[in-house]
Amino acid sequence: MKKIVALLLAAMMVVAAFASCGGGNTKSSTESKTDSKASADTSFENAGKGYDANVADADFGDEKNAKLKVWGPDAYTKLLKQQCDDFTKLYADKNIKIEVVVQSEDSAATQMQTDAKTGADVFGFASDQLNNLLNAGILYQIAPKYAADVEATNNKAAVDISKSKNSSGAEGLYAFPETGNGYFLVYDKSVVSDEAAASLEGILDACKKEGKKFIMDVGNGYYACMFVFTGGLRLDGLGEGNTQLFNDYDEKEVVASMKAFSKLMHDYKGTFQSDAVTAIPSGFTSTATRAAKVGAGIDGNWDTAGISKALGENFGAAKLPTINIDGKDTQIYSMYGYKMIGVNANSKFPRTAQILAYYLSSEKCQQERADQLGWSPTNNAVVESDTVKNDVAISALLAQSEFSIPQANVGAIWDPLKNLGNKLLADDTDPEKFDFNTLLKNTIANING
Repeated sequence: MKKIVALLLAAMMVVAAFASCGGGNTKSSTESKTDSKASADTSFENAGKGYDANVADADFGDEKNAKLKVWGPDAYTKLLKQQCDDFTKLYADKNIKIEVVVQSEDSAATQMQTDAKTGADVFGFASDQLNNLLNAGILYQIAPKYAADVEATNNKAAVDISKSKNSSGAEGLYAFPETGNGYFLVYDKSVVSDEAAASLEGILDACKKEGKKFIMDVGNGYYACMFVFTGGLRLDGLGEGNTQLFNDYDEKEVVASMKAFSKLMHDYKGTFQSDAVTAIPSGFTSTATRAAKVGAGIDGNWDTAGISKALGENFGAAKLPTINIDGKDTQIYSMYGYKMIGVNANSKFPRTAQILAYYLSSEKCQQERADQLGWSPTNNAVVESDTVKNDVAISALLAQSEFSIPQANVGAIWDPLKNLGNKLLADDTDPEKFDFNTLLKNTIANING
């Protein structure tokens, strides 16, 4: 506990020091410690003007010859190295050395908590890990003038999910938003028309007629959550002991949603296939000896390049479809998260590390990731770029974000939802007779069991 408090105090000291440097900030260090909404503070006159307008040479303090370790996922490694090289050239007089190491975002938080002192100075992580990292005292609070600019230039949902309260009770930004992260519908236009892609019934019918599969990973809580979210159940933060809180949902509506999904799984048995998302890009691919076997699936922006390559001009992408529940076409809801960039509170070069993290989340770097990797941006200017407007996959992800639940403050939901999904699909589940009410109640109980 003493260590965590010490780290939090250190973080506050660094934030205060940053707040007094450059960027038109006229506040004192003491005042800056308690900023709760930096972008609303007019003293940050460069808020909204981007990275270049907000970083001053004085922000580095006396840090020179900094040696930083940066973690990023395998698919991003080549571009990440280039962006880090660009950063070191931009500040050649600082003689900064950066080592890029492959580390996926979904396990980065776990690795940091195992041994933060030997972990990365700057690292990407999934949004649902923010609280765990904060509780472990691993994240620095973002300097107020940088936070003001981030809040002014990125979408509100991405900023809100990156916030928390510090030890004094003031709200602050604890990570830089990097990219949206979620899933959507992908389909072969030669199998599923754009019109048919609007409803799950239309998609399954089109795939069945062509002898193709519709694939989604029913046995994965990340995707199975849609079965209850579509019925109106929502995550509502974490309570004491990290228990998962829920909204005041209508049990009948959630049960009706579960039944509707289960019925389609059984009515289209042989067409509806539960499999890992990795089976989707390969399933779209035709070879000399095997025809493509997949007509549509639910996948994410991490597989866009492979799917686009496999389907070529027949590549289709859209928000998740509707499903008919008790005679009403209802939009399917999903989980939608963000990838963030954090700064290790144990870094020997915290100023340089934070400036690098800010740079990697900037409009320039987000545009490069959208252009080269197809990553969905959080930066407002990049969202409006031609790259995004002309990319059907990014557009689909952004469209689905309007019908999604934020991947933040997530408790132990994954295994219980996995079990729920598998039960909806099971051969011995008769949708007309099965007790979905008990399944829902047991799932909720197991989440907080």
